[in-house]
Amino acid sequence: MNGNNKGALEGAVIAVAGAAGPAGRATLLRLAEEGAVVAAADADAARLAEAVDAARYAHGGATVTGDTVDLLDLQSAREWAARIEKDFGRVDGLVHLVGGWRGSATFAETDLADWDLLEKLLIRTVQHTSLAFQEPLQRSDRGRYLLISAAGASKPTAGNAAYSASKAAAEAWTLALADAFRKAGGEEGPSSAAAILVVKALVHDALRAERPNAKFAGFTDVKDLAEAIAGVWAKPAREVNGNRLWLTEKP
Repeated sequence: MNGNNKGALEGAVIAVAGAAGPAGRATLLRLAEEGAVVAAADADAARLAEAVDAARYAHGGATVTGDTVDLLDLQSAREWAARIEKDFGRVDGLVHLVGGWRGSATFAETDLADWDLLEKLLIRTVQHTSLAFQEPLQRSDRGRYLLISAAGASKPTAGNAAYSASKAAAEAWTLALADAFRKAGGEEGPSSAAAILVVKALVHDALRAERPNAKFAGFTDVKDLAEAIAGVWAKPAREVNGNRLWLTEKP
């Protein structure tokens, strides 16, 4: 932990969607460490409660809340955003970590049922969180919408057609939100920003323990991802908005 940066997000209210997985847990910890109020959501109530408790215990006095939200339902997403703003007076960020992966050995073996699932997990949830949070984020003086994406969106491989296409669609949707923020900012430039953090894939300690001989070349550790997420608020909205922040080599 860098003591100089402690409290850099003091008073910021940041929502994290898909908060119960390894990346979500690391992000909750880092944002709480930086002094943010963190509103976490996930579809898995038990895993979410564990993640919220871990972040609270790691940082005594940190405000970390958990909501079981169905992000496949637009109204549920809107109600979640409204609840955060009502409870804490503002919303300064939405970190979109809802993930999922399906793939095949070859292009010919692609199962379109994988597309049906990934379209919901990777595109529909982005549509709903962005529509629900756009206005609250525009009301903030430091609003940030952050999509975590994959390098495969820019360079799809044969067995990852459904996954890469889903990620590419989510990126395009996020860039459209960025354009909305740009237009709302007028001549002064945007005060809120939408951006994409790109990884090859994510790795965490439990995965390394499961596969001790794996190299995980080019993978991003979830702790490094969390660090990069927290760091986005330190940059001006104009610099961040509509951009991809590469945490792995560009393909």
